[in-house]
Amino acid sequence: MTTTTPRISVIGAGPGGLTCARVLQRHGVQVTVHEFDTSLDARPQGGSLDMHADSGQIALEAAGLLDRFRTLARPAGQAKRGLTAHGEVVVDYRPDEDEDGAPEIDRGQLRALLADALEPGTIRWGRKLASVTGNGDGTHRLLFEDGTTTHTDLVIGADGAWSKVRPLVSDATPRYTGVTFVEAWFHHVDRAHPAVATLVGDGQVFATGDSKGLIAQRNSGGRVCVYIGIRDEPDWQRAAGLDPADTEAVRAALLERFAGWDASLLPLIADNDGPYVSRPLYAIPAPHFWPHSPGVTLLGDAAHLMTPFGGNGANYAMLDGAELALALARHEDLDEAVTTYEKTMQTRAAEFGDGIEALHQAFAPGGLDRADIPDFAQEKDDYKTRAAAYRAT
Repeated sequence: MTTTTPRISVIGAGPGGLTCARVLQRHGVQVTVHEFDTSLDARPQGGSLDMHADSGQIALEAAGLLDRFRTLARPAGQAKRGLTAHGEVVVDYRPDEDEDGAPEIDRGQLRALLADALEPGTIRWGRKLASVTGNGDGTHRLLFEDGTTTHTDLVIGADGAWSKVRPLVSDATPRYTGVTFVEAWFHHVDRAHPAVATLVGDGQVFATGDSKGLIAQRNSGGRVCVYIGIRDEPDWQRAAGLDPADTEAVRAALLERFAGWDASLLPLIADNDGPYVSRPLYAIPAPHFWPHSPGVTLLGDAAHLMTPFGGNGANYAMLDGAELALALARHEDLDEAVTTYEKTMQTRAAEFGDGIEALHQAFAPGGLDRADIPDFAQEKDDYKTRAAAYRAT
């Protein structure tokens, strides 16, 4: 990197942005992270993530956090059971005790692991980006909603699906996939919801049919997160005349949609603790390429927004962050570093795609077909094979 200290600004303290900052600091490069959340625990972080050996774990290794991750991870969480809408078991994958291809970790735990590893003051909390404008010389002016401004030599858009940084390099915008996940939570599940605990087990259970689906995953602390998948408008509740805050009315509407499903599956819809949260699924159709623009780049969802199918989003965001940081640390010139990173990242994202086809396959009108379900044991082996090849290059 140049002898003068560059001003590097990461927008967004998600897994990708935090990984980038951590790896930069490990190599002696200064960085500031701007995050609109007011604190680490200002809002729920969502369900569990599987950290793949060929991406998320490589990023954690570059961050010097792989061993700490392993103390928090849940290898048993890799278990997966697939059911039909009638409760028939189609697949039942139980990992070996030493399986480390894609162990699970809570999103909140992962974010805290990365944030706590940064130098004090690295993250500027409560800094929501209002606009970013070029100064004509490759530097940029960042304006935040609190009225503060700063200038930076490199702005890294790690600010997710609705990135404020992306328009600087691309006119791509997220497209609604036609599927919405309605999130529901169960607490103290082994004691308060034993039927749900048994159904979900240590990992994940999923069932799809008639363009609908249920995905339930074990989290730490005796919690289960359920995603109730439906095909409808993004604002389906208001379109149906429902108040999203009326939990009982939303529950009744969801149960009506799943009428005829096996009784053993319906507690995933009916017995949750607390409200339902709608999460419409968006994606940026792949491939998404853009010409290099001095002083700005993207990573994670800002660069390649995917559906959740395949579990690649957070993993690739973290690998993006690690690779970008390493490029910046190893190159004398900022633009050369970013160009090198973008070529690798965009090619990888194009290869693995946007997950839209897999989503539509899962939420097709027919029932769950064994032929459509991945071989989960082989999938873990593939992660480890690709990880070995990656480290060899």
